[in-house]
Amino acid sequence: MAERKKTTNLDSEVKYLKGVGEHRAQLLNKLGIKTIMDLLEHFPKVYISRKLNATLEDLKPGDILAFTAIISWVDVHQTAKGRNILSVGVSDGKVGIICSWFTYPAVYERMFLPGRLVWLNGTITEFNGQLEMVHPEFELIDDWEDTKDDFWKNREVLPVYPLTEGINQKLMRRLIYNAFALYAVSIEEKLPEYIVAKHHFLDRKTALQKMHFGQNPEEIEIIRRRFAYEDFFYTQLLWARHKTFHTTKTKGIQFINKKQLTTGVYKNLPFTLTKAQKKVLWEIFADMCSEKQMSRLLQGDVGSGKTVVALFAMLLAAENGYQSAMMAPTEILAEQHYETITNLLKGFEVRVCLLKGGVYKGKEEIKKAIAEGNAQIVIGTHALLQKDINFHHLGFACVDEQHRFGVEQRSKLAKLALHPDLLYLSATPIPRSLAMTVYGDLEVSILDELPPTRKPVRTIIRPSAKIDTVYSEVRQELALGRQVYIVCPLVEESEKIALLDATKLYEYISKKVFPEYSSCLLHGRMPVKEKDAIMQRFKAGEIKILVSTTVIEVGVDVPNASVMIVEHAERFGLAQLHQLRGRVGRGSAQAYCYLIEHQPVSNVAWQRLTTMTKTTDGFIIAEKDLELRGPGEIFGYEQSGMPQFRFANLVRDQVILKLARQDAFEIVRADPDFNLPENALLKKLYFPLFTKKEQLILY
Repeated sequence: MAERKKTTNLDSEVKYLKGVGEHRAQLLNKLGIKTIMDLLEHFPKVYISRKLNATLEDLKPGDILAFTAIISWVDVHQTAKGRNILSVGVSDGKVGIICSWFTYPAVYERMFLPGRLVWLNGTITEFNGQLEMVHPEFELIDDWEDTKDDFWKNREVLPVYPLTEGINQKLMRRLIYNAFALYAVSIEEKLPEYIVAKHHFLDRKTALQKMHFGQNPEEIEIIRRRFAYEDFFYTQLLWARHKTFHTTKTKGIQFINKKQLTTGVYKNLPFTLTKAQKKVLWEIFADMCSEKQMSRLLQGDVGSGKTVVALFAMLLAAENGYQSAMMAPTEILAEQHYETITNLLKGFEVRVCLLKGGVYKGKEEIKKAIAEGNAQIVIGTHALLQKDINFHHLGFACVDEQHRFGVEQRSKLAKLALHPDLLYLSATPIPRSLAMTVYGDLEVSILDELPPTRKPVRTIIRPSAKIDTVYSEVRQELALGRQVYIVCPLVEESEKIALLDATKLYEYISKKVFPEYSSCLLHGRMPVKEKDAIMQRFKAGEIKILVSTTVIEVGVDVPNASVMIVEHAERFGLAQLHQLRGRVGRGSAQAYCYLIEHQPVSNVAWQRLTTMTKTTDGFIIAEKDLELRGPGEIFGYEQSGMPQFRFANLVRDQVILKLARQDAFEIVRADPDFNLPENALLKKLYFPLFTKKEQLILY
C-alpha cells in the first residue's frame, strides 16, 4: 500500500479525514473513535476469507460459527398473517444449512442470489431436523460486487470491524485505508527498543498495517498479541510503581506479635479456624510485623471467615497501642460486623464502636472516643471518611466488599493516618488475570475453604412452567421451620421488559401460594431504615418468606434461610448468581437454590445456569464469568478503577499479561522514575497517562 505525505497530526479529530465529516464523525464517536489514531487502532473483530472451506461438518445446535459459503437457493414465503420470511440455503461445498430472516429490508431479496459468496456469523439452531441460523450477521464478498475500492476488491482476506448504525463494513474499510495512506508515516513506537527486540515484536507501524491489511490470519493473531502486551505493560508499570512506593519509599508500622489479645481471643473462639484462615493469618501477621506498609487483598467466598481474619489483624494493632478502622458498604453490613466482633470479644477489654451516617444519639460520644484513642476498633460505613472524624492513632484499615467502593473512597480511608496497614476484603472471587490488572499492586491472600459444618448448596434449574413443583418442595422446607428468599430482577412491572416483578410476585406469594406464612417485600427504592428493619425481622425469624430484588446480594447472615428462588435466572450474571446463592447455606441444614428460567434462553445464559449447577467454587465461577462477559461488565470500570483495554483479552491473553507484568516490575525495580536513557520513551508516554491516577492511589 502506497503511503502519501502526512497532512495532519494523528491526534487530530477524525472528522478531518477524507470521507468522514461532521455527521460520520459523530457516528464514529459512538465506537470510541475520536481521532485519526483511534481509527488506526480500531481493530477488526474477525477476518473473513473469500475461499470456501469445509466448516459445516459435525455441527450441533448451540455452536457459534463464522464461515464463508456459497448461496445455493433463495426462497420467500408468507406466514398465515401475511409476513414475509426469507430463507437462504448456503453450502460450504459439502454440507448445507438454512439461514432465515423473519424481519428484513426489502433489498435483501435482491442481494441474495444463487452463486454469490457470503460470509455468515451466528448461532446454530435446529428446526424440523434441519440446521439453521436465524438472523445471522452476513456480508456478500464475491469478486464481482459493486465497489469503488479496488484495493479491497482484490483481497482474499477481509477485516470485519465492530460497527454502529450508519457505518457499514465497506465504509469502515475505506476510511481505514484512507487513514493509513495519509498518516501511516506519523505512527510512532510505544514500546522501548529493548522490549521490542526481546519479544521479537514488529515495529508498531508495520504491526498496525498488518492488523488491517494482513492476509495470513495466523500471523495476524501473533501480531495482535504485541498490542495486548502494550495494553498490559503500561498498566503494570503503574502497579509496579505503586508497589515500589509502598515497599521502599514508604515506611510502615512494624507491629510486634505480643500474643496477648490475639492468643486470648483465639483460645476463646466458639469454633475452630480452618487451615485456610490460619495460613492467611500468618501471611497478614508477617506483613504487619515487617517494616513495610501492608497492602493486601483477601479473597474468599461468602461464609469463608474473612471477618474473623480481619478481627485478628485488628487485635494485633490493638495490643500494639493502635486503632483499627473497618469500612463496610452498607449500614446493615457494618452492624453485622459490629455484632459479630462484639460477641467474639466478650470478656476482653477492647472497645468496639459502630459509626453510622446521619444524626443519632451517642454519635458525638463515639467521635470523641475515636479522637481520644479510647475506641480501639471502629466499624462503620463511608461515614468514617467524614471530615470531623479524627483518629488518635490509626494503625490498620480494612475495607469490606471493597469493589463496592470507588478508588477515591478507598484512598481516603488509607489517608486517615500516616501509612496504616491496609487490608481489602472481597467476597467476589476474582480471576487471577483480573486481580493482576485491577489489584496489581497488592499482595493476594485467598480463603478457599469453608467451615466443615457447611454443606454445599444444591442448585437446581427449573423451567417457569414447573414453578408449582418448586413451591411444593419449598413448602416442605417451610414446614421444618426454615426461611426462604425469592428474588426478582425488577421492582415493578415494566412496559419495556417482559419480566416478573417483585411487587406482583409478592402479592401472589403472600395471598395465593403461602398465605399461612409471614412474608414481606424488599427492594432498593425503600428508605434505608425500612430496608434494615425488614432484614432484621427476617433474621429474627418473624418473616418466613422474603420477596426481594437483588438488594439482598450483600446482606446480613440468616443461618435459618435454606432456600433461594431466583426468578428469570437467565437474566443474571454468574458472579451475581453466586453472590445471591451465598445468602443461603449459612447454617448446618442442607440448602437449595432454584434457578427459574423463562424461555427463550440464549446459549450464553444456559452456560451460566449450568455452571451454577456444576460447582460452588467461586473462583471457577469467576473464571467462567470473565470468559462469558468480560472484565468491564463484571467490575464496572469507574467503580473499580478497572483499566479499559483496547486490544487485550483477559481470558485468552493471560500468558501475555504475565510477561508484561514481569517486564514492568523488573524495569521499575531497576529504574523507578524512568531516568535511564533507554527508558526515555517510557518517561515521555507514562506520566501523561498516569500522573492523575498516581496522585489518587499513591498515599
